[in-house]
Amino acid sequence: MLALQYQTKLVGYCFPNFRDTPMHDSLPELRATVQRNCHIADANHARGYTLCTYLLKMREYYRWEKGLSFTDNLPRADLGEWLEQREQLWQELESAPFASLPLHGQEHDPFDTERINRTLLPQGLVYSGGYGSHAAPHFFLGTLLRREERAGYTILISDHEFARDLSAPPAMMLGNTIFIRRESVRRMLWEKVEEWQWRKQENAMARTVACYDFDRDPLGALEQMTNHELEAVILHEMGECMAEDLLGPEWNEMLVALSASRAELMARAVRDHLADGLSTLPRLLEAVDSASLHFYFANFKGMRRELFPELLDAYHDWLGSGRLDALKQAAREGETRWLAAAQNALALYRTHGEACHGMVEAAFQGGAAPQAPEQPCFCSAPGVARS
Repeated sequence: MLALQYQTKLVGYCFPNFRDTPMHDSLPELRATVQRNCHIADANHARGYTLCTYLLKMREYYRWEKGLSFTDNLPRADLGEWLEQREQLWQELESAPFASLPLHGQEHDPFDTERINRTLLPQGLVYSGGYGSHAAPHFFLGTLLRREERAGYTILISDHEFARDLSAPPAMMLGNTIFIRRESVRRMLWEKVEEWQWRKQENAMARTVACYDFDRDPLGALEQMTNHELEAVILHEMGECMAEDLLGPEWNEMLVALSASRAELMARAVRDHLADGLSTLPRLLEAVDSASLHFYFANFKGMRRELFPELLDAYHDWLGSGRLDALKQAAREGETRWLAAAQNALALYRTHGEACHGMVEAAFQGGAAPQAPEQPCFCSAPGVARS
């Protein structure tokens, strides 16, 4: 059994008064530099979304930049003008290099996150610069809400964000440091609730919403939900760290070889299942966290659902019987199954290189673990940066 066992050490909460810190006077310049780097990243990667997704993300980006509440109506004329200006800015910055970050009279590489945070964390700030899906750079700067140490991992939870890019992923992992962005988690949850409210179908999301009082106090309910779901986000990212340690850097090399294929989608789903089997599901089931379990299955869609329908069946068994036995068993079996599947996919990659697309896809089809000739395992190297 590889599932995570750990103790949490809360290092501290940070509610900085910037007027009383050395960073107060230099924060505007730092903020502007990080935001410029975010614009450069967006100039090269923001248009990779479908038109519908792009427009929805731009609406929320506008809302964040203007400091508007989720319940505020957006002024269409101003939004349209802002959109045109932002796209024009991206055209101007498309070929621009990323700028070094100014800190106490010294210039810092924007990807030297660890060094930058040695200066910022004591001041109640947190920064991250790294690469995410499809090698897209991501940057953000925010206030540090709290810091935790769990099972050898440092968890930095930010709150208010001073600078961000369009996608603003809620969580990122860089080495043994996990970045949880509370403001981005809150926005993601609001979007999920808002999407459900359009149709109000009786499903896992309905059961999630029923755990909070969105009818009488939507923003208060959102705060409560955000505080609650932060733990599930942390658990998944810890599972990602564990999966990274088990699979090694060769996994990311394989994803590059599978890029833009159905096999890549399958491989990413397998990695998600492994992370959840190692960390997320065991802890949520142990705590009998109904709200987070319902939300987990509200997002159990696409390739993850296609590869692991047995887990959804076990969720429905819990709904009908009130017992978690089937769900616990499916989670335990899934942990072993997806580790073997991931390792066998790596064996196919080692044997066939970039020609492994069809074999990996065929092997994963229907949730079956891929088969390959036995090979020595060279996947125990420490994880690489991911955001």
